[in-house]
Amino acid sequence: MRIETLAVHAGHTVDPSTGAVSAGIHLSTTFEREPDGTYRSGYSYSRSNNPNRHALEQAMAALEGGVDAAGFGSGVAATAAVLQALNPGDHVISAAETYHGTTKLLRELLPSWGLQVLFVDMTDLGAVEAAVRRQTKLIWTETPSNPQLKITDLAAIARIAKAAGATCACDNTWSPIIQRPFDLGVDVIVHSTTKYIGGHCDMTGGVVITREPTELFERVRLNQSTGGAVPSPFDCWLALRGCRTLPWRMRGHCENALKVATFLESNSAVERVYYPGLPSHPRHNLATRQMSAFGGMISFEVKGGREAAIAAASKTRIFIRATSLGGFESLIEHRASIGGESPLTPQGLLRCSIGLEHADDLIEDLAQALG
Repeated sequence: MRIETLAVHAGHTVDPSTGAVSAGIHLSTTFEREPDGTYRSGYSYSRSNNPNRHALEQAMAALEGGVDAAGFGSGVAATAAVLQALNPGDHVISAAETYHGTTKLLRELLPSWGLQVLFVDMTDLGAVEAAVRRQTKLIWTETPSNPQLKITDLAAIARIAKAAGATCACDNTWSPIIQRPFDLGVDVIVHSTTKYIGGHCDMTGGVVITREPTELFERVRLNQSTGGAVPSPFDCWLALRGCRTLPWRMRGHCENALKVATFLESNSAVERVYYPGLPSHPRHNLATRQMSAFGGMISFEVKGGREAAIAAASKTRIFIRATSLGGFESLIEHRASIGGESPLTPQGLLRCSIGLEHADDLIEDLAQALG
């Protein structure tokens, strides 16, 4: 099936008892045993498994081309489950620019547990190869990166990981449908389903997808059921609903973002635009090879630095000043103010999640905000 058809039908069944076409929400925390103590449905307790979570996991595995998936209560919980599937003393190579929640896990939480971490510029393949140690068990990538939209060569990183006997993981939250990490040799994909998968800024969740059965994924499953950081049945239902329209929404996000990025590049108040769909992006050719479209996220630097950027964001009328991304509404934020001051994030940088409004309205809004 083509991706639009797969998105509609993956993980979907008609209710056998009522004939309902839309899936029900199974809020029960526990399920009845048979007289012999077995469970006829395979469900025993909602922390261990739930029909809504199972359907979402099936759908996400199918959409990414994997064999299995595990749902979590947030994207950070999904990331933590992968990292906690490693052993104390194991070594992780992570992209230097990545989601601040991932950085916080790697810098502040897991080192005390015995995990060794080295941050490198993932666009520098020589630096990645030089960072490999005998204890390296995981290479963590995120492309496009947050917030400067750096593009990592996933196929090359996957080859480095394979040669080192390590797992290659990719946070694909920004690029569902339009980027296929498994096709490029990546072993594990992580999504914050809060973002484009859910698509409506009304649920929180995460998912880990594996390309093939592995011991690491078995430990991710153990972390899921034993650690208990699972999504609610309703959040799973909302995420699965989002899957049905995901290909069409991504098409709209990408088309709008390219138009907005092109406008920003020509605006005299803008110092620099970060968007891989622009020919001026330093890795535009690589993005063209490994992505079918360029995503709905744009960052740009305003001339005048921090004060000018914050002033511009304060004047938008359609863009909402808020964190997060992937919803139908457009959002804007001064990124250096989020998650602590980072020396990697320029003070004049604004990050935009481009929504599904008319592109001309978004352009007019930014034009008046930039003065």
